[in-house]
Amino acid sequence: MFLGHFAVALAAKKAAPRTSLGTLVLAAQFADMLWPLLLLLGIEQVRIVPGLLPVSPFDFTSYPVSHSLVAQLGWGALLGIIYFLVRRDVRSALLLGFLVPSHWLLDFIAHRPDMPIYPGSAKYGLGMWSSVPLTILVEYSLFAAGTAVYLGATRARDRAGNLALWSLLGLLAVLYPASLFGPPPPSVQALAWSAIAIWLTVPWAAWVDRHRRSYPERSETLQP
Repeated sequence: MFLGHFAVALAAKKAAPRTSLGTLVLAAQFADMLWPLLLLLGIEQVRIVPGLLPVSPFDFTSYPVSHSLVAQLGWGALLGIIYFLVRRDVRSALLLGFLVPSHWLLDFIAHRPDMPIYPGSAKYGLGMWSSVPLTILVEYSLFAAGTAVYLGATRARDRAGNLALWSLLGLLAVLYPASLFGPPPPSVQALAWSAIAIWLTVPWAAWVDRHRRSYPERSETLQP
């Protein structure tokens, strides 16, 4: 899953209007932001197997720290606690704590059975990636729904509020099919370095939110 994770972050803005979209994206995509770092460190492993699945050539042989359900629950709790200690906002902290393991639920739908519950456990997955049409339908449907919720929960303060938002959404919408139908990366290291680029969506999403007004809390200062 790719666009679906961003969809969850966009939709979460309605439930946490005072929390920056950058922070929501960080939580929803935390697993995929941590994963390439662990690949480069040799802590987690993946194989590139062209033709493995119609949608993905990646054999996720070991990623318990970033992608097991228990680990994501732990990362979510940690992120929520840090946010609460900084902002004293229980509701948003709880939401962030949920957003991190929401990644596992969406990946469970998309992946073949390679999603562990805990390190060393059996692995699960419904295998949506076995069908290209179904994957595209689900990804873009979720993305459209998340975008609609975000647009209903915010308004642009200025021209930058629309420019920043639509440039981010447009880039994501174009990058996804490019990655879907493009050639596989030449090596695991190249994959890891390219995947690190996802971190750029955090400051970009924060830039979006700084130029948009949230409802119903119009007068409150936006929190990171």
